[in-house]
Amino acid sequence: MKLSGLLSKSTETLPGVAGVARVDRRTGELLRRVGPGDIVVLDQLDLDRATAAALAAAGVAGVVNASVSISGRFPNLGPEILVGAGIPLVDDVGSDVLRRIKDGAKIRLHEGVVYNGEREIARGTEQTPDSVADQMIEAKAGMTAQLEAFSANTMEFLRAERTLILDGVGVPGLRVSMKDRHALVIAPGTDHTADLKRLKKYIAEHRPVLIGVDAGADTLREQGYTPDVVVGDPNAVESATLKNAGEIVIPAQLDGYAPGIDRIQDLGVGAVTFPSTGNAEDLALLLADTHEASLVVTVGFQATLAEFLDRGRSGSNPSTFLTRLKLGTKIVDGKAVAMLHRSRISVWAVVLLVVSALVAVAAALFVSDVGDVYLDWAAEQWRSLTTWIKGLVT
Repeated sequence: MKLSGLLSKSTETLPGVAGVARVDRRTGELLRRVGPGDIVVLDQLDLDRATAAALAAAGVAGVVNASVSISGRFPNLGPEILVGAGIPLVDDVGSDVLRRIKDGAKIRLHEGVVYNGEREIARGTEQTPDSVADQMIEAKAGMTAQLEAFSANTMEFLRAERTLILDGVGVPGLRVSMKDRHALVIAPGTDHTADLKRLKKYIAEHRPVLIGVDAGADTLREQGYTPDVVVGDPNAVESATLKNAGEIVIPAQLDGYAPGIDRIQDLGVGAVTFPSTGNAEDLALLLADTHEASLVVTVGFQATLAEFLDRGRSGSNPSTFLTRLKLGTKIVDGKAVAMLHRSRISVWAVVLLVVSALVAVAAALFVSDVGDVYLDWAAEQWRSLTTWIKGLVT
């Protein structure tokens, strides 16, 4: 009887969501190894949209944040994406949780509490669509202060690196020529994979210089392209991409230290450094502009004011505003380019129009008195048209 009771208790299904814990303070490294059913344990104040979208795409079962996911400074977009996808988000559990939960351990989330089996490990606040909506409304009041602080940081950046922004001083030389060519810069932002697929016709027609930023370079390779230039931390890019890239540019600190340079040396590939306090996305744009690209098409870059301020995106860096201002009308969003190419008349539409016209002319001739005279001529013209269409298709 006692044994039966123990077995019944051990097989009882505990409430909540269970999964394998993936723990790391470095969000970038964390995103590289999460998978379906994992419960992510991170420490990120104001969870940004890019991180949340990546977690949702990975199919995680839940997220535990040591910090508050919405601080109220501005309406960041990450929590809304997670709860909208039905992923439990347990907030503000304290920084000790990253020490108490071991990576790979089996944990469970239920009503804001983190369990290991039936043992409570940490307690926080489980976010809901209603709680996120209320906090987002309150956070909008903080945007004025954020914009003021951003403006001050922008002016400080301009004083420190005005020669880079105004004159291109410090931009490294490249072997690939961009002069009077289009440049396509892809960053690992929201919907960047789908947006790149929509640019297939544009890439085939214009043959732009392909610049991949961080994991955006991997996306280029996965879709069958070879990046001409990779810009970013080599630790955020797969080895196969780095080995096949035309050139690699590593953002470096002003003292010359370049994070990830050791990995480049281990792989035996060459690279140049780009010292600046700007982020990788902006440095890629400055490369294209300084090397005289005629048009710069961006994929995976932020587009709205909320994204511009969202933590973890390039908008949080003061170099972003000045970089966009410098490029001016030369920079175009990839969504607009894809839309324009979709609206163009296709080759097949032209072929169909020509064939329809010839059929109409042939029909008119056949019902007329001179139809027999031109029968052989029409047949010969039809054979010529068929050969031309085959050549056009191939």
